[in-house]
Order: sequence, then structure tokens, then C-alpha cells
Amino acid sequence: MALSTSTAGSVLSAEQITNIVTVPLQKASVFLSSGVKIIDSHGPVRIPTYTGSTSPSWHGENELIDEVEPSFDEVLLLDPKIKSIKSLHRYSNELARQSIAETIAAIQTRMVNDVAGKIDDQLIAGTAGTPTGTLPLGLLNYTGVQNMTAVGTPSLDDLHDAEGLALGAEVDPTQLKWLMNSRDLVNLRKIKQATGSNMYALQPDPTEAGKYRLLGHEVIVSNRVPKNLGAGTNESAIVLADFSKITVARDMAPTVTLLRETFGEYDQQAIRVVCRYDAAPVNPEAIVVLRGVTA
Repeated sequence: MALSTSTAGSVLSAEQITNIVTVPLQKASVFLSSGVKIIDSHGPVRIPTYTGSTSPSWHGENELIDEVEPSFDEVLLLDPKIKSIKSLHRYSNELARQSIAETIAAIQTRMVNDVAGKIDDQLIAGTAGTPTGTLPLGLLNYTGVQNMTAVGTPSLDDLHDAEGLALGAEVDPTQLKWLMNSRDLVNLRKIKQATGSNMYALQPDPTEAGKYRLLGHEVIVSNRVPKNLGAGTNESAIVLADFSKITVARDMAPTVTLLRETFGEYDQQAIRVVCRYDAAPVNPEAIVVLRGVTA
């Protein structure tokens, strides 16, 4: 149903509104700004991956040199089956004329943010969809990653164990970042140095408001990491990863199109927002997932 002057209510009336338009709070979109590598392409992308060592040997003077054969694989992104996210919002020309410009701009901004959030949800925790392979696979469902299962209430030792798995896979520790739900960050920050102590084991950086670090690694806090990953439970997951080892193929970033004549028989305009992405890890071992995390 198209939005009109009557259904929009007085909030959208030029007589009742100032230049400030308030919109509801929403989850922040974080995945695309986490450090992933983004490639712009309008067609399928094939990324060769090196999968094995050539195992060179020591040789003496005039000795036959062993032949080595590197092994390769590939990651396919933007398969033609991958769907786009699309959103359409109609509104009457009366509303367009009677509302202040900031209102329509706010609608556009909110639509773009909602579409970006939708792709963020998919790239973090989404499945391949039905039929299989029509949606990008989410980070928590990648194959080949390193897993810590049935973590339960997370402890500092669990964080050290996750870092140990990453270091064991030769991941550069300076590139590692955490990704977790806000609930899990708060619970970790409540850990005391000792029973009965008033001193917390983890201290925030007093020089950077809103910045968090655990074991020296940046923490990306997002409630787009679900808390209902276990059936009938409140289980979530914590990720420690070098996000530069994840490649995102971008066919189209969230793009706004104003349709002035499409619904002309109704004397309406419309805003359309479209985007299309795909993502996959080029080195899954650079990702450690702590699963079964509870409050």
C-alpha cells in the first residue's frame, strides 16, 4: 500500500515538523567495514587459491633438483544464481509536495540502511538459501574454518585458546579481530581478576570512547550475530578472524532509484533500492569460531 498524507500522519506534515527527522534505532551494519576485501564485478568472480606447500629440499652441488608441483583451488563468487536484495516504497505525490524535503530523504536513508542491514545479516549468519546456492553463505556457516564447540559461558581461557588456534594456522596476530554479540562482550567484561575482587580482568581503553579490545585485538560488536543459534537455546557465537582473508564480490552497492512515472496512473512516486553481494573465505583457517556460547 502506498504511503499517503492520511496514513503518514501529522508527523510528516510540514506544519508540524522541524528540519530534524527522527527514525528508530537499528542494528549497525558492520560486516562490509570489518576489513574484508571487496571486489567490484558485474559477473562471476573466480579467485585462485593456493592449497599446498611445494616442500623444497636441500641439495648439494651438481645434484638433481627435485621437481615440485603446487596445488591450486578456486573460490567462485557471484554465481548467476545469487539473488539480489530489492526494496520498493510508494508514496503519493500529495505527500511529496506537502512534506519537507528532509522527510523523503530520511525515507531513502532508512531504506538504504535496512537493505544494507539485510545483506549484513546474510553475510554473518545466513544459509545458502533454497534452492541451494541462491543466497550468499554467512561467515558462521563457512566450511573449513577452525571451530571450538560447546563453549558455554565464555572465559578468558577460551579467548586465549581461540588465539592459539589462529596462531597455529600462521595467521598474522596483528590482523585479528573479534566479532561478537553485545551480550557476550558485556559478560566477558564482567570477569573479575579473582573471586571477591573489585578489579575487572579486562579494562577499556580510556583514550577511545566506544572502542573495545580483548587480548589486544579490536572487538566488532554487533547484535547481528544471533543469540538463537541453538534450537530452543540462547546460544550465540564469537568469531576471531583475519577479515582480510574474506573476499566480498559486489555487483551493486545499495543503490537508490526514484521512479516518478511507473505508478503515474495512481499519481504516485516510488523509491527503489537494490543491492547484490556475495562473499567467501579465501583462507578459512584464518577464521576461528567459538560455538555454543551462552550467557
